[in-house]
Amino acid sequence: MTKVKICGLKRREDIEAVNRYLPDYIGFLFAKSRRQVTEEQAAELSALLSPAITPVGVFVNEEPERICRIVQAGIIRAVQLHGSEMPAYVNALKRRLESYGTIPVIKAVRMEPGVDLRLWERSDADFLLLDQGAGGTGEAFDHELIGEAGELVKPWFLAGGMSPETAPEAIRRFHPYAVDVSSGVESDGVKDPEKMRRMVEAVRGARR
Repeated sequence: MTKVKICGLKRREDIEAVNRYLPDYIGFLFAKSRRQVTEEQAAELSALLSPAITPVGVFVNEEPERICRIVQAGIIRAVQLHGSEMPAYVNALKRRLESYGTIPVIKAVRMEPGVDLRLWERSDADFLLLDQGAGGTGEAFDHELIGEAGELVKPWFLAGGMSPETAPEAIRRFHPYAVDVSSGVESDGVKDPEKMRRMVEAVRGARR
């Protein structure tokens, strides 16, 4: 069954909603964004999160020391890299994270013509996340690029333009490991509990 990640949580109400609907992953954004949270805010929210949900820290070109500090504090249990990090960075970070147990690393890849996913297939990233670009824009990339890039071996997340309406067809067509949504479950710039419910139900009701 395809999994679902809801990204960009920053309020207690967001945590209450996901605890009701139980997506597989949620994301805390530590990079500059209107959805950005501080380490202190993320710690408070993570403490309220159901243990059935994996909290992911989303970083953009971050110092490894800060990532490791947040992992060590138990605030997050997975790391998503959404910047221009190269495979050498990913590989070195994975080695450092081994000290804290099994911490999956998700590497976001900007899907554009000519993208070479083989570069990331050879890296130590545990998952890839295929996205339109910066993330959180609600815009989809050209999904024909998925086929052009060749068969993926690593499990991968599909992001960009995901919503309760678009996710089922994307799942049936591409069979991703997971779908990632942020703006697709928002109303007026904040997370909408009803849309989050519909998103989880849409993903879990879709046939792979």
